[in-house]
Amino acid sequence: MTTMNMTETLSLEEYTEKAYLDYSMYVILDRALPHIGDGLKPVQRRIVYAMSELGLSAVSKHKKSARTVGDVLGKFHPHGDSACYEAMVLMAQSFSYRYPLVDGQGNWGSADDPKSFAAMRYTESRLTKYAKVLLKELAEGTVNWKPNFDGSLHEPKLLPARLPNVLLNGGMGIAVGMATDIPPHNLGEIVNACLHLLDHPEASLEDICQYVIAPDYPTHAEIITPANDIRSLYQNGKGSIKMRALWQQEGNDIVINALPYHTSGAKVLEQIAQQMRAKKLPMVADLRDESDHETPTRLVITPRSNRIDLNRLMLHLFASTDLERSYRVNMNMIGVDGRPHVKNLLTILNEWLRFRRATIIRRTQWRLDKVEDRLHILQGLLIAYQHIDEIIHIIRTEATPNSLIRQRFNTSERQADAILNIRLKHLVRLEEGILKKEQKGLLKEQKALSSLLQSSLLLTRLIKRELKEDVKEYSDPRRSPVVSRELSKVFDENALVPSEPITVILSKMGWIRAAKGHEIDPTSLNYKQGDAFQAAALGRSNQQAVLLDSTGRCYALLAHSLPSARGQGDPLSGRFSSPSGAHFLSVISAKSEAHYLMVSSFGYGFICQFKHMIGRTKKGKSIVTVPKDATVLPPSKITQIKTDLIAIVSSTGYLLIIPLSELPQLSRGKGNKLMNIPLKSLKSGEEKVVAILAIPKGSQLLIHSGKRYKRLSGNGLTAYVGECGQRGKQLPRGYQKVSSLAFE
Repeated sequence: MTTMNMTETLSLEEYTEKAYLDYSMYVILDRALPHIGDGLKPVQRRIVYAMSELGLSAVSKHKKSARTVGDVLGKFHPHGDSACYEAMVLMAQSFSYRYPLVDGQGNWGSADDPKSFAAMRYTESRLTKYAKVLLKELAEGTVNWKPNFDGSLHEPKLLPARLPNVLLNGGMGIAVGMATDIPPHNLGEIVNACLHLLDHPEASLEDICQYVIAPDYPTHAEIITPANDIRSLYQNGKGSIKMRALWQQEGNDIVINALPYHTSGAKVLEQIAQQMRAKKLPMVADLRDESDHETPTRLVITPRSNRIDLNRLMLHLFASTDLERSYRVNMNMIGVDGRPHVKNLLTILNEWLRFRRATIIRRTQWRLDKVEDRLHILQGLLIAYQHIDEIIHIIRTEATPNSLIRQRFNTSERQADAILNIRLKHLVRLEEGILKKEQKGLLKEQKALSSLLQSSLLLTRLIKRELKEDVKEYSDPRRSPVVSRELSKVFDENALVPSEPITVILSKMGWIRAAKGHEIDPTSLNYKQGDAFQAAALGRSNQQAVLLDSTGRCYALLAHSLPSARGQGDPLSGRFSSPSGAHFLSVISAKSEAHYLMVSSFGYGFICQFKHMIGRTKKGKSIVTVPKDATVLPPSKITQIKTDLIAIVSSTGYLLIIPLSELPQLSRGKGNKLMNIPLKSLKSGEEKVVAILAIPKGSQLLIHSGKRYKRLSGNGLTAYVGECGQRGKQLPRGYQKVSSLAFE
């Protein structure tokens, strides 16, 4: 006997493509996405069904959760027990599910930490009253059944939901190549929309949005998404919802009593505390968590004084913490056709109503079949009561009474069996009356059921009546109010710091510190060995300090973040990454709208606004383009661009005074040539610009040369006035080695 091995040969490409597609469809259809009919994923459906089979209704005693999980895994869902239990926990958490399906006893997690639930061997559970919505009609022929994973049992493909649970509880899931984020909604609003659609099948989304104003999360936090955005979300089936914590003022304290969906109060407090440690919230004095069993959310923020603008503070916290969050919405679900699709609100409601209508038709047909079957049996029993003596005689004398009864009285086999199964105690005249009464009632029910199946109007009325009944039993007021609020905004960090006068001191070796007040003599401070004073700037604690290095780059830091002048400061090398060989020359601090004169030693310069010097990175910001062999001079503050003059002095004693208005205003660059110095002299180092100064109108110029100084004003100052790019005039002997310029 020859054995033949039949093998199929596939290319690796075909095999992997098929395997991946099979896996993808399995994850999409059997794991991650809910069905529009009952709004459940397979694992959730199996948990609810297994609990109903265990008799764990809302009026029964709780049973250990491990028992339920064991039944689910052993009978219907051969996967991990932890994943199954987590799905069960989610359906029991009132802060996760708008209408929980599982009623739990024990530790089922908290809003602060939903994953903190106890192990399944410690908790007990049963179904909630709301779960009846999904299970009530299960045994009435309303759904199709399929074999379980080993073929030993059958499980429902869907549950016959009486309400659109897919919208009421929503759902989240990640499949292969797609995901779903369906927000929960209010039962009353959704049912009212369904009733409107039943009365007006051609209703538009605009009509529906009069009833469904927004999602309704299981939290009292506010939904602040504009109405137009919500309408667009419902139109496209995609979008986002923004929620904001609910707060109120108690005395001088801010009390937060409702957090956005799935937001941890402990995390929010940590985010605020982190800002306080970073000195970004100087107006907050204290934080407290006063939450307890009676008040699940009560976070208290205490400001430093009653002069703090609480609304402005909260707008900052909304923007910088989880007190305000956005939630993605992607209404992707498996439709009645068995295919996943992103559906808009109107499509979901219409499709669910078709599902509900089909369910009621199946239920009605199932009941009609039962009624007609019973009427058939009753007809045979009544024949028996009319000929009871003859039937008793047949039973006593015949070996096969069944066939003889069928021939004699023209009954079916089932009717004959029912006659033979009559008990002796039922052979009383009263029993015949009971059967006739039952027959009359069933004939009436048969007529009503037949009429219902033949009339679309009657079916619609029945759907409406049942929806209204469920609303009375399960609906509750909206929890998440929909309001219009001011946009959140992070504080300007400098605006949070008290405005106090400070002196920023820079040393030659690049160490920086700040002293309170403007009366400090920086040269009298202690410096590290080999170090000395380089530059100082008078500013305020809520301003930025900008440092300029020899390559023309600017670096910014917050003045209030500088160490105290009581010590020797911090090295700037730890704060910034300056180019190799560069060293810090000067420091300035001013308001953002202040203007400075930026000049290189080759005599090129321009006007730059202080805000343009502020670099955001450790590498700084290139402001002054410095030619090779040139350096940057310390910036000179400008009082008035239109009237100020510029004094420019070269190393050979040439002085030129020009109007400041002739210079360009740039955010960075090289600028215009201010003084005409021979290029050969510049490159050889024989001559260069050594000092510049912006002189306010009407001021006197002081020229310091060592310990001597010369004052120029009036005609003496006018003698050196020229145009931009000229050579200027040489200063008198004894003042040609200029060390610094000043005005008074």
